[in-house]
Amino acid sequence: MNQKRKRAAERSNDVSVSLRALPSIDECLRAAAARPALAGLKREYVKLMVNRALSEMRSAMLGGTANTGSDRGAIIEAVAAAVETSIAADLPSLRPVVNATGVILHTNLGRAILAETAIDAIAEAARSAVNLEYDLETGGRGDRDSLVEDELCALTGAEAATIVNNNAAAVVLALNSLAEGREVIVSRGELIEIGGSFRLPDVMVKSGARLKEVGTTNRTHPSDFADAIGADTALLLKVHPSNYRVVGFTSDVTLAQLVEIGRERGIEVMEDLGSGALIDLSEFGLPREPIVSERVTTGAGVVTFSGDKLLGGPQAGVIVGKRALIDRIKRNPLKRALRCDKLTLAALSATLRLYLRAENLSSELPTLKFLGRSIGEIRAIAPRAREILAERLGAEFTIAIVESKSAVGSGAMPEEELPSVALSVTHRERSADSIAAMFRRARIIGRIAEDAFLLDLRTVEDPAVFAVLYDSV
Repeated sequence: MNQKRKRAAERSNDVSVSLRALPSIDECLRAAAARPALAGLKREYVKLMVNRALSEMRSAMLGGTANTGSDRGAIIEAVAAAVETSIAADLPSLRPVVNATGVILHTNLGRAILAETAIDAIAEAARSAVNLEYDLETGGRGDRDSLVEDELCALTGAEAATIVNNNAAAVVLALNSLAEGREVIVSRGELIEIGGSFRLPDVMVKSGARLKEVGTTNRTHPSDFADAIGADTALLLKVHPSNYRVVGFTSDVTLAQLVEIGRERGIEVMEDLGSGALIDLSEFGLPREPIVSERVTTGAGVVTFSGDKLLGGPQAGVIVGKRALIDRIKRNPLKRALRCDKLTLAALSATLRLYLRAENLSSELPTLKFLGRSIGEIRAIAPRAREILAERLGAEFTIAIVESKSAVGSGAMPEEELPSVALSVTHRERSADSIAAMFRRARIIGRIAEDAFLLDLRTVEDPAVFAVLYDSV
């Protein structure tokens, strides 16, 4: 026991000596500046990398893994070398990854992949001045919403439209514009929680409207809405439960029923569609989601939905509806705080034009392509993908082709599973978590199921994406 205590004390003393030998930032900066590979770089950037290298060196000393000892000169050189290595490998924080999770619209991975025409439109808008709010005919100030309003009205049948930066913002802006300080009646069963633990009731309350819940979690009737209407009621609200389903002994109020109640009492109806399909997705073998144009035709005064979910465009909150209501929303000072920039509008405009012009929309819009991809097409690339991984990983890994289930993602169609094919990667000694970490270092994101790491191939078009170096540390 005394020997163990003695060795522990010696290690503690060695660590203390090493920590005291850590050089200052200025000393490391001078050493880094003397390296030809770092010449010409801004001092602020090199200082940032020196700070990171010193932090890593300190952690290594505390963990007993540093091999520099207490030689101050050696430590300075080690830090300078680490800085040079880090700068050579420095990458942007936002990096491309391979989505092999099986979730098509993965919120954490950026949701919809844009069509090539939308990407081209972003690049063109980014590299030059554009008529964002400039009327080319009159030479006066223009309206940025006009860049997409005609297309949105053509696709939805709405009288007018406006755009903000996401659907939550669309809901807040619409409620604040049309019901601030007044009551909005909504079914208790539609007060959903969206991603990141954000609850729709909390988002709505921030609008300044007062929510009045009616019905129960599983059953709400038209009479619940009708009986709750009072002198202070500003809106009747319907929320499409895109990220969950209540089954069994249930009852809800249809949009048509809500519109009829609103007409009888002189109150407008607003609907938050969430995912917001512009076309009938049953064409791709999927369940039929509510289509925006049908909701407008049914009589909703305002409909809000996302741009980067089933629509397949950039992140945006789309608001369509009656002109008088949209005009009120556009006059709200909050609109300026929530408006989209030129890049978003360029991408959205290009995406909407595809809906109007493309002969084969699913071949040009990645979201629809992945949704409608046949199991045969997915299965066809599996052998080559398996062969590539086997070559890269070696004989210690077992790679098998297995049946899988994909999901739409981003809260859309939560019950719908799409048949798919995956590669199962296992190792006789390494855990699935360890294998997943190894693939993450190669920027390939899969999922873990039944103690195996899976690479779902539904959103993988070219198996060559797996032909990378894998760091097995």
